[in-house]
Amino acid sequence: MEIDLAVLADAATVDMSGKLNILGIFDRISVGELPAHHPHLSLVLRLSASMSEAGSHKMEIVLRDPEGGRMMGMNGEFHVGPGPAVSGGQVRIPQVLNIERLVFQKSGRYAFDVSLDGEHHASIPLFVHEMGSPRSGAKA
Repeated sequence: MEIDLAVLADAATVDMSGKLNILGIFDRISVGELPAHHPHLSLVLRLSASMSEAGSHKMEIVLRDPEGGRMMGMNGEFHVGPGPAVSGGQVRIPQVLNIERLVFQKSGRYAFDVSLDGEHHASIPLFVHEMGSPRSGAKA
């Protein structure tokens, strides 16, 4: 099983036909002051699995701060079942995780680390930039 899409967005949904709708993909947030409160973001993943991987699987998502410390974590189980296979006999499984009211204490690189069945598969970066900070030349 692989993760073939991993992004942060302002909003995302999966419709009844399984189509993934994504609005406002980003990888950085500019803030006026720290700590900064971010009201909402959507972590969007699309998994690609072969039919031989049908069955239950575990997923863990950990948000890490700029020093690598654990800010928050989530885990759960999902089931891969028969579905419409695309090229190569793969099934695509869209996942949207809506996260509310994150608080960032400092500027720097944060990361959402995603593990499937105990194995790290993706790290989605999020750069938090304090506007007016002389150390950073990043733009919003």
